[in-house]
Amino acid sequence: MVEWNDTSAPYPQDACIHQLFEEQARRTPEAIAVVFEGETLNYYELDRRAQILANFLIRRGIGPSSLVPLCLERSFEMVVGILGVLKAGGAYVPLEASYPDDRLAYVLKDTSARTVLTHARFASRLAGICSDSIEVAAIDWDWNLKERELESREEANIQVASNDPAYVIYTSGTTGRPKGVVVEHRPFVNRIVWMQKAYELKPEDRVLQKTPYSFDVSGWEFFWPLITGARIVFARPEGHKDPVYLRDIIRSEQITVLHFVPSMLRLFLAMEGACDCVTLKKVICSGEALPTPLKDRFFEVFRNQELHNLYGPTEAAIDVSFYQCRKEDRIVPIGKPIANTQLYIVDPEMNPVPVGVLGELCIGGDCLARGYLHQPELTAAKFVPNPFKTGEKLYRTG
Repeated sequence: MVEWNDTSAPYPQDACIHQLFEEQARRTPEAIAVVFEGETLNYYELDRRAQILANFLIRRGIGPSSLVPLCLERSFEMVVGILGVLKAGGAYVPLEASYPDDRLAYVLKDTSARTVLTHARFASRLAGICSDSIEVAAIDWDWNLKERELESREEANIQVASNDPAYVIYTSGTTGRPKGVVVEHRPFVNRIVWMQKAYELKPEDRVLQKTPYSFDVSGWEFFWPLITGARIVFARPEGHKDPVYLRDIIRSEQITVLHFVPSMLRLFLAMEGACDCVTLKKVICSGEALPTPLKDRFFEVFRNQELHNLYGPTEAAIDVSFYQCRKEDRIVPIGKPIANTQLYIVDPEMNPVPVGVLGELCIGGDCLARGYLHQPELTAAKFVPNPFKTGEKLYRTG
């Protein structure tokens, strides 16, 4: 109740996540920020393109608390789109092109979208789904021409606050209609700053971005490298499903850090040549329980690499607990709370249970989402008053 949850740590509480990227871009403008299919963008070029897009969005009325859906495949446009929305003051809402039309239409209506950003090849499909009030903007631009077009136009100074939304990610909808989870900048910043303090990414590191951006894990794949001067390497669209491709890109791009859900890690470790990925330093697992036999297999294949098990629901900023796996572990726990986060196990009356007694996991602290978009009753039911900290909330995972 006390020592376990004593996780207080400093972080820039008034900062927004894109501002941390902008600071890094000023420090290392010439460093490579993103790699995709053999092409690169440095920090200056990425920041410039994102600002051009932000100016485009601002002129269309996008500002603080605006929700901007993105329907993009893994590409330079994906990271430019995310950063451009944030720079304009909005929150990005990731949509997969593989979603059925009715799910796309539902999210576009639920977010009250004014503009949706996409690739030219998806524009006609989206135009057929969107209402007449939504602009479909293809951002496969000639960026140099766009810069000349926009450079003389002075934009308003956008004031974005740390309690403004940064992203809205929709749940799968397996238990009903998809729910939009609203995450503000502050918990997002806390989560990314914690990760750097815990794992210390260096400028020479290369992070493979392969998690679909409709899952919140992708958030650290984007922003952890971008606030530390490291490099994002994009897997090709659908490449995250192909173990052979992943092995090859890890070796060719000298990837040092990447994420696996355990089911995909199992396929990867079963493949011939996985042990040849010698540049890997850390593998982060989350999204599913990490079985002990799979942990054992990892240490059979990799002798010097680290395996970390993280846990967190969509209703928090990515992850709320962490554990570094050891060869001798009999089980793989979800670990300890991250910075400025509390974890409690409680009974149905919200009383803490003794160690070793089953109960419901509740999460508190600076990690929590704002709640569910347009669903105040569900938000009130799941984000409840914290009986252990006056004036704060707990998220009930049960």
